Amino acid sequence: MIKQTLSGAWQFRQAGSDEWLPARVPGGVHTDLLAAGRIPDPFAGDNEKRVQWVAESDWEYRQPFVVDADLLNESQVFLVCDGLDTLTEVMLNGQLIASTDNMYRQYRWAVKSWLHAGENELRITFHSPVKYVTDQEKIRTLPGVGDLKINGASHLRKAPSHFGWDWGPMLPPIGIWKDIRLEASVARLADVHVRQQHTRGQVSVSALATVEAQDTSRISDASSLRVTMTITAPDGRPQSIEGPVDQTLVLPIDRPQLWWPNDFGAQPLYQVEVKLLQADAELDRRIYAIGLRTLELRQQPDEWGRSFTFVVNGVPIFAKGSNWIPADSFPTRIAPEQLEHLIRSAAEAHHNMLRVWGGGLYEDEYFYDLCDRYGILVWQDFMFACAGYPLHEEAFLATVKVEVEQAVRRLRQHACLALWCGNNEMEGGWTQWGWNKPENADLKAADRRFFYHILPQWVKANDPDSNYWPSSPSSNMPHEATESDAVGDTHVWEVWHGLKPFSYYRERVSRFVSEFGFQSLPALATIATYAEPSEWNMTSYLMEHHQRHTNGNGKIITYLTQHFQLAKDFPSLVYLTQVLQAEAMRIGVEHWRRHRDRCSGALYWQLNDCWPVASWSSIDYAGRWKALQYASRRFYAPVLLSIEDNGDRMNVFVTNDTPDTWQGEVRWSLETVRGETRMDGQAAIHAAPLATTPVSQLDFADRVTDENRRELILVCELWRNDQRMALTVTPLVPDKHLRLEEAQVEVQLQTAGTKLSILLRAHTLARFVELSFKDTDVVFSDNYFDLPAHASLAVTCSLPEGWTLDQSRQALRIRSLADSH
Repeated sequence: MIKQTLSGAWQFRQAGSDEWLPARVPGGVHTDLLAAGRIPDPFAGDNEKRVQWVAESDWEYRQPFVVDADLLNESQVFLVCDGLDTLTEVMLNGQLIASTDNMYRQYRWAVKSWLHAGENELRITFHSPVKYVTDQEKIRTLPGVGDLKINGASHLRKAPSHFGWDWGPMLPPIGIWKDIRLEASVARLADVHVRQQHTRGQVSVSALATVEAQDTSRISDASSLRVTMTITAPDGRPQSIEGPVDQTLVLPIDRPQLWWPNDFGAQPLYQVEVKLLQADAELDRRIYAIGLRTLELRQQPDEWGRSFTFVVNGVPIFAKGSNWIPADSFPTRIAPEQLEHLIRSAAEAHHNMLRVWGGGLYEDEYFYDLCDRYGILVWQDFMFACAGYPLHEEAFLATVKVEVEQAVRRLRQHACLALWCGNNEMEGGWTQWGWNKPENADLKAADRRFFYHILPQWVKANDPDSNYWPSSPSSNMPHEATESDAVGDTHVWEVWHGLKPFSYYRERVSRFVSEFGFQSLPALATIATYAEPSEWNMTSYLMEHHQRHTNGNGKIITYLTQHFQLAKDFPSLVYLTQVLQAEAMRIGVEHWRRHRDRCSGALYWQLNDCWPVASWSSIDYAGRWKALQYASRRFYAPVLLSIEDNGDRMNVFVTNDTPDTWQGEVRWSLETVRGETRMDGQAAIHAAPLATTPVSQLDFADRVTDENRRELILVCELWRNDQRMALTVTPLVPDKHLRLEEAQVEVQLQTAGTKLSILLRAHTLARFVELSFKDTDVVFSDNYFDLPAHASLAVTCSLPEGWTLDQSRQALRIRSLADSH
């Protein structure tokens, strides 16, 4: 295979202008304009409004190039575009090659007849996606939901969230957003299907190549082409096999090492290299990293309805994790280290699943590579979300079919891939959002036919080994019971959208909760990137501009007043919103994990952000962990200690998500905020594997009065081998009524190489202790934790580069709930 990249330096201009500006490919108009100093940062202030003209305009990109001599000598040369966003006309040396209308597809065109020696010019015109969807919407209004977005996005195969969402800006990118190149070869590997066969502990790997001849004059017959497969084990041991191109190559794996989700075992990866040969000449190759594992979505009738459980290597997994959205509104800005920080952060907080949401992108290959490495299962939506689509139109279906085939073939070999899901929340639109109108009857019929018949057939044809689910949420009954707790998955949004109290979560035991969430503000340092201190007010213009949910800030304040006293200043308000978010998610997750015999997963909305904004994320746009991310490290821990509080009665549970019996001890104490014990006890624990074990039913009715209720707390600890594994603090009143005193926390710092250890001891209850360093970001081993009176806790982090112990001591900041009001 001969390749010549066309990525790199290009030029671009607004259609109709005579001024050409420098551009980078892959890239986009917004980022190129920003680099040229022609627009302000769209994420700062309300500059988003000032750059709306960009996506409303047409643009041209051009690159002069000289074709490499060896390419020009080939009888067939192809122009390959991995991603064009979105409506384009592609011109080569003044000749129209093709038009495109799908950002998710790779395009490939034979262009030899238009190439010549010397300088060639490739020019791509991009038409305004905003104008297109607006014009189409005037012709046929498609049902949708929400405001603060540009209507009509579902007319176009482009990320719906590019046009705005209730967490994202209206900044539709335009441009060559993936690699672009010339290719030539005698023949190529058009597809390689790598599969696994597991039988009684034995594993074999097979590969079936689809070969596409590109220069038939140099292929005497098919037998002149051969395919080899080499599998290299994690320890470097290779195994190889060779055969004709139409034969499935099979290799038994010597001493197979299984791949496991995060916290269940290791993630060994095997390299599979498939080569296409003619005599001794290599024509093409594909390289994959695979993990050996079995994975099924187990749905069996039971006393509650039908289960919805992911089973890996025979072990039922409680899916713990979050939902993933594009990590930047301008996807070409996403750096590999940014992606790794987010995936690694999920793994460090015991997440074992991410749901790639259907309003964004089929992510870059590196995203799935990282999920393979870190043991993060991927629930993969197809890119349809919250709208009706013209699935009854032949041209629309034709481009979607290519998109689906390419996406499935690209991702199917990844160990992390757990599920293909048809769409996000479209069934709810037909059953709950008022789409079911006579004028939409053709769309509804097409929706049902596509997601229940056509799409699963396409998936099965290209990936018969993976699971398919029609929609999220869904009962797998077309447009019926879309939020049933008996079957399928649910999106539990009565908390937040419905303003239900956090305790509402305990009224629902779904089979799998694939969305639920609560908002908070990002870190103050992140807020400072878009708002000056004069705007640091919850109802200021810019704070509301960077809040995309209708009355979102008002909802946060409403819930805050139910749980906490009003903040004394804006930094304290930021802190309280994050603690509030963490508490909401904790209550839901702990409840569903206590019922793991019935509920098999909880994925909160959402892990990340695409711009600096108040949102449901646990990691803000700058990569800073919010309180929720730290809390998830505790409530997603493999062994969970949780309290079900019912007034003066407290039920203690240990949930064991490991496949082995867990032995330890629970110690509890009813005490005052000053550490005065009123009642205590302990219990030995033999927690069964993959189950929840009730520990104690505590009744404090005879110890609690109206006079002492505000100063009493239940402190519960989980111990094993003289090591405290978990600690919980449960007040008997809302935190806003708790009689907290000034938290006097003693601090000692020590260093060991590049690690900094912070030892804390409290004289009175320190609730939701926040650690931070002035002007420096680090990830602590724990944060936003409770520290009861006389208790000690050691927290570690990486020592900031170049810092001394004294600098660390001076920069350390400690805040707790008592400091916020």
